[in-house]
Amino acid sequence: MPGSLPPLVEPAAELSKEEVQRYSRHLIIPDVGVDGQKRLKNAKVLVVGAGGLGSPALLYLAAAGIGTLGIVDFDVVDESNLQRQVIHGQSDIGKPKAVSAKESVAEINPLITVNLHETALDSSNALDIFADYDLILDGTDNFATRYLVNDAAVLLGKPYVWGSIFRFEGQVSVFWEDAPNGQGLNYRDLYPEPPPPGMVPSCAEGGVLGVLCASIGSIMVTEAIKLLTGIGEPLLGRLMVYDALDMTYRTIKIRKDPETKPIEGLIDYDAFCGVVSADAQTAAADSTITVRDLKDKFDQGDDFALIDVREPHEYEIVKIEGSTLIPKDRILSGEAFAELPQDKPIVLHCKSGARSAEALAALHKAGFKDAVHVGGGVLAWAAQIDTSLPQY
Repeated sequence: MPGSLPPLVEPAAELSKEEVQRYSRHLIIPDVGVDGQKRLKNAKVLVVGAGGLGSPALLYLAAAGIGTLGIVDFDVVDESNLQRQVIHGQSDIGKPKAVSAKESVAEINPLITVNLHETALDSSNALDIFADYDLILDGTDNFATRYLVNDAAVLLGKPYVWGSIFRFEGQVSVFWEDAPNGQGLNYRDLYPEPPPPGMVPSCAEGGVLGVLCASIGSIMVTEAIKLLTGIGEPLLGRLMVYDALDMTYRTIKIRKDPETKPIEGLIDYDAFCGVVSADAQTAAADSTITVRDLKDKFDQGDDFALIDVREPHEYEIVKIEGSTLIPKDRILSGEAFAELPQDKPIVLHCKSGARSAEALAALHKAGFKDAVHVGGGVLAWAAQIDTSLPQY
């Protein structure tokens, strides 16, 4: 156990009368007290992502009195966000998430400064954006951005709190390569390599229990407050895993991986993580049709097999009439090949196109050379062709 670390920031000069009243429940905790609250006032925290984890994190960081909050997000609020992204409301649909988040934060605490970074975080801007902050809180949902956040934090010597959620499970840890007493770790010590493309479903593909975001987001804020004020034992060197169905919290020790190479600069993280595999990219390059092409096939009475490679519970939510469900894993394993017609063209689709591209590569290798897939999947079909269908 690392024990307490020195406080990350110096205390501000003073607290105003209004701040004393606002933060009184912090001030009467001996471990926090006036000194701890002054450190929070002086702290600058950057939250990457104003989505599932960023929502509760931003609300509670603001309420806690973090003097300067930065928000990185370039997405807009969508109705499907509201099941878990509680910083946004019905009237925010269509609004930039960063702007919506800032407005909610201002309602909670008008005494703090909020900086918006309405941009896609990438290798060209991460170091500049991170430079002004004491601590980074990473609430992103894809591996490319997680590795980018990690590497930028390492290069700048900054600690960051990382969280991850999927269905009913969440994970949290603290990474800080330059931590005192040789305790330094970074995300690559836990995950040296990204998983193969398509192996780990995103929340958009696999789902997430909305309230899980609150559980994990609040733990992330707790860790941030501990680091900023120098109280308690942070999750540095420990991975905390929460299972909502079993209602269990367990911690796993993380050790420095001697094989982890030093980070010397930022790279192309989409290429590093291979958002879709090289085989899928090759297969899709000249075998992708649009949803309009698919509609033309139906309208012309073409004889073809439309195969939906999503999961059964997704097929129940929405489906394209005339499609047959064969989940992707059964195609990748070869188990479903016998069920596929040999005498007519095969058209694959999934939710948005990534999984069907992986399945397409498997079919091409198995000799189904004429198989194609639908770019944009059922989401594009519902948006462009049959708008009576729901999107999910």
